[in-house]
Amino acid sequence: MTIADGRAVDSGDEISILSERFAEDPYAFYRDLREHHPVYFDHGVGRYLVSRYEDVVRVSKDPSLQSISTERVHGRTILQMEGQEHSTKRNLISPSFRAAGVESFLPLIEANSAVLIDRFVHDGKGDLVDQFTTRLPINVIVDMLDLPKSDHDEFHEWYSSLIALIIDTTGDPEIEARGMRARAEMEAYMLPIIAARRAKPGDDLLSRLAQAEIDGAALSDMEVKAFISLLFVAGGETTDKAMGLVVRNLLDNPDQFARVREDHSLIGAAFAETLRFSPPGHFLVRLASTDLEICGVHIPAGSMVSPIMASANRDPAKFADPDRFDIDRPDLEVARAYTAAANHTAFGAGRHFCVGALLAKSEVEHGLGMIVDRLKDLRYAPGFVPKEVGIHIRSLPSLEVEFTPA
Repeated sequence: MTIADGRAVDSGDEISILSERFAEDPYAFYRDLREHHPVYFDHGVGRYLVSRYEDVVRVSKDPSLQSISTERVHGRTILQMEGQEHSTKRNLISPSFRAAGVESFLPLIEANSAVLIDRFVHDGKGDLVDQFTTRLPINVIVDMLDLPKSDHDEFHEWYSSLIALIIDTTGDPEIEARGMRARAEMEAYMLPIIAARRAKPGDDLLSRLAQAEIDGAALSDMEVKAFISLLFVAGGETTDKAMGLVVRNLLDNPDQFARVREDHSLIGAAFAETLRFSPPGHFLVRLASTDLEICGVHIPAGSMVSPIMASANRDPAKFADPDRFDIDRPDLEVARAYTAAANHTAFGAGRHFCVGALLAKSEVEHGLGMIVDRLKDLRYAPGFVPKEVGIHIRSLPSLEVEFTPA
C-alpha cells in the first residue's frame, strides 16, 4: 500500500466507500482505516472519514460540525439546530419518547405485530423483511399519530422514496424526483391535519407535538411536519433494518438464539449487540463550520466529515474481540444502550443522540418476541444466504425463512 497525493492506494485502486472492496466487506475496510488511515479523505465522496472510536465520539459531539444530510428531505429539524434552540425544541419533543410516553404506545406495537404475522403465519415460509420488518415501524408510527389505517401503504411508499433519496450516492434523477415528490405529498397531507389537531387535540402523538409548549415556545406547523417526516425515516429505518439484522445474527448463532427463545428479556441485549456488531446506519455526515484537527489531520472549514459509527463499534481499543457477536458481551453496557450514556455509537452521541431510541427498543422487543413465539422452528429458507447491501445504511434486502406453520 502506498500514499499518493493524499490518496491511499491499494492494488492500483483508490480506497473509497464506493469501491467493490467496501461493498463486499465494509468491516475489513474499516479495520484498514483504523489501523492505517484513521482520518482519511475519500475522493470518491469528497469527505473525511473518521474511523476510530475515540475520534468518532468526539466528532459526533462537536457543535462546530453541523448536520446537513437530511434537511432537503425533511426540512429543518432538531438535527440542524444547536445551542438554546436545539435544547428548547428537543425538550418539546422528547417527553413522548421517554419511558412513560413509549409505554402508552405498546398496545399499538403489539397489535400491528400480530396483524402482520397473521398474514403469513400459516404459510410455513415468508420474507421477514418484505412482510414484517419494513412495515411494522411505519404502521406503528401511523397509528401513534392517529392517522387512517387505510393510509399505511401510502406512508410506506413515502418512507421508501425518502430513504432511497437519503442513501443515493449516484445522483439518479429518478430517485431525486421520487423523493422530492414524496416530501411534497407528505407535506400537503400533514399540514391540514396538524392545523386540525391544534384546533381539536386528541391523545395521539401528533396532538401532543402540536400542543407542546415550554415558556411560551412551541413547534411551528412546519417544524411538526419536519419532525414527523424525520420520525418516519429515522424511526422506520432503525427499527426496520435493525430487526432484520437481529434475526440474522441470532440465526447465525443458534446457541444464543435458543437462549433468546427461552428468555425474552435477552432480546434487548441481542438488539444492543446488533447495534454494535452490525448497525443499520454506518455513517453520519457533518459540515465543518471552522478549521479543526482530528488525529493530527488538518480539516479546513467547509469540509464534509463522516464519523463512521459502524467502525467505532468494531474498534478493538474499545471492544474486545469486536468481530464476534455476543449477547453476553461484558464491555457493552446494555442497561444504558438506549440512553445518551450508551457506549456504542449506533444512535449517535451527545446532544443529538437519537430521541426515538426507546421506541425502537420497544418495537424490536415486542416484534421480535412475537416472531419467536409464533414462527416456530424459525430457520433460513433452503439455499438462502443473507447479504447486507448499502453504503450509509446497510441492511438485508430480504430475509427468506421457513418455520412450522401455525
